[in-house]
Amino acid sequence: MGNDALTLKAMVASAARLVAFTGAGISAESGIPTYRGADGVWNKYDPSKYADIRYFREEPSYYWNFFKDVRCPVLKKAQPNKGHLALAKLEETDKLSAIITQNIDGLHQIAGSNRVLELHGNTRRILCLECGELYGIETVYRLIETQLPPRCSKCDGVLKPDVVFFGESLPPTVLDEAISVSRDCDLFLVVGSSLVVQPAASLPVMAKENGAKLLILNKDATPLDRMADLVIHESASVVLDQVCGALEKSAIQSQT
Repeated sequence: MGNDALTLKAMVASAARLVAFTGAGISAESGIPTYRGADGVWNKYDPSKYADIRYFREEPSYYWNFFKDVRCPVLKKAQPNKGHLALAKLEETDKLSAIITQNIDGLHQIAGSNRVLELHGNTRRILCLECGELYGIETVYRLIETQLPPRCSKCDGVLKPDVVFFGESLPPTVLDEAISVSRDCDLFLVVGSSLVVQPAASLPVMAKENGAKLLILNKDATPLDRMADLVIHESASVVLDQVCGALEKSAIQSQT
């Protein structure tokens, strides 16, 4: 382990209320493309059409063709990486109190994490815009083979992934809980987020202003690097796996 990883390990070990805040960077290491940046999805697909709620209501098949051709292959293949698994292990030991995520891929839950606050929803949940009926992703995989857009079997309403499109508000209950845990934590760990999307990017600031240490683990620089107690520009999965392994080793040694 490098010096930064050792420092991170020591700070995690001494924390009583750790909150992790994850962004596209951790999912990118599982093969899920980011939306922004040089190779981002929005450089190839216009978000004003593919991710805007007004356009979706007018032409839902436009989005669903994108989902079938672009998102489905990625979702079916993607698996949690060592970073997701490390955060799940930290939750098992009661070290991690919550994960706040901007990601919509559900990989934290697949990895075994339980308290995941999804600010932007989850693309593996599909709901009917008319009656609110929820569908699992496997059902929708089958529907879109013969029906675009897919429709609700109960009311024939148009189905939509349970994610926040442009023009929609963040789920207020989830946002309120995210604000609460951010203000209450003593260590706020940013993992793989560029920290440019608001209001999510204000959560690390809230944590810092309420006395928490701020750690940023992201390959690229962020606007909040200057206020962080530790910044590591390395692979999230590699560093988190190292830190979690070192913590487990220390716990075993303390018991012998």
